Order: sequence, then structure tokens, then C-alpha cells
Amino acid sequence: MNTTTTTTLDIEALAWDKQGGLLPAIVQDADTLRVLMLGYVDRAALQATLASGRVTFYSRSKQRLWTKGESSGHVLALVSVEADCDADTLLVQARPHGPTCHLGRTSCFPEAPGDVLSALDALIARRAQERPEGSYTTRLFEAGIRRIAQKVGEEGVETALAAVAQDDAALLGEAADLLYHLLVLLRARGLGLDDARRVLAARGG
Repeated sequence: MNTTTTTTLDIEALAWDKQGGLLPAIVQDADTLRVLMLGYVDRAALQATLASGRVTFYSRSKQRLWTKGESSGHVLALVSVEADCDADTLLVQARPHGPTCHLGRTSCFPEAPGDVLSALDALIARRAQERPEGSYTTRLFEAGIRRIAQKVGEEGVETALAAVAQDDAALLGEAADLLYHLLVLLRARGLGLDDARRVLAARGG
């Protein structure tokens, strides 16, 4: 999975003295926006994170730097780091390679909400690259953009018909099908959900 690291963080401007040289770092999945875990970093851990592209913490129990996944292989590939308004807490966006929690769960917070549409978009992006055999998404990509566009048109009509002639469950089912096929169409053109979000954000001022 490709990861682009972006940050304009000024390490020396952070409020290191507030908590004995440590800052809490909230880790969020860059694709689904789900909160994955909370760790702590010192200057060295943050520098190592930025230099290596793998999220590294300061382990208070081991009293040393600890790169997530150094034993399990379930690393957190860095995407961005942002400080809060008081410069004493960090928001780390990353792409997890495997479960984040040591209990084998996606997140250390089992009920943490995530963006289902973003997760679906990320899955479709992987399907576009990997083309696993037997996958319906793979079949769509291999059929070509004209077939995918046709499916979007069909699902759009079915959604419209459900809105005027069927119950809520049918409408929601058709809407979900339309969203899925629209995401596949965007990926077939080398685009994704974030590109559409940026257009919406620009329209919103």
C-alpha cells in the first residue's frame, strides 16, 4: 500500500515541558478515520517516526523507543503528524499493516467509529492494484470503464425507481449499490473518494 508522508511540524515548538518530555499521540487510520490507539512520544521517537515513515513511540514500561510492529510486523505507515492548538498533543494519521491492537483487533478501542465509505474506497483501491481472482470488483475492473459506467447508470436508475416506488430498505440497498459502483468508476479513472471530497469542500467555501 502506497503511503505519502506529509508534515509541516516544528518539533522544537511543541510543548515538551508540560508532561516531562512526553506528548500523547493519537493514531488515526488515514483511510477510515478510525482511532486506532494512543501512545506517547518524546523528541527522539517523533524524529524516528518522521525519518523512517514508521510510527515510533516512547515505551514508558520499557523505557526505550518502540516502533509499532517491531515484533509482530504490524507496522503503522506514517501519513501525517499534526499538533493540536496547545502544541501538547499529536494527531498521527497512518496506514496500518495488520491489526493495531495487541489483542488482534483493528483498533485498541473496539467501538471507535470509522468512515465506512472511506474503508470501502480503500478496499476498492487495493482490488484495483491486486486484482484477486474471484472478486466481483476485479471482474468490473477487467471489464473496462465502459462496463463500469454502464453499471453506475443502471444503479442510478434503480435507486431513482426505488425512491418513488419502494420502501426505505429497498432505497437504501440500491443507494449502497450505487455508491459502491461509483467508487469503482472513480478508481478506474485513477481517482478516489478524497478527490470528490475536495470538490465538495471547495463548493462549500
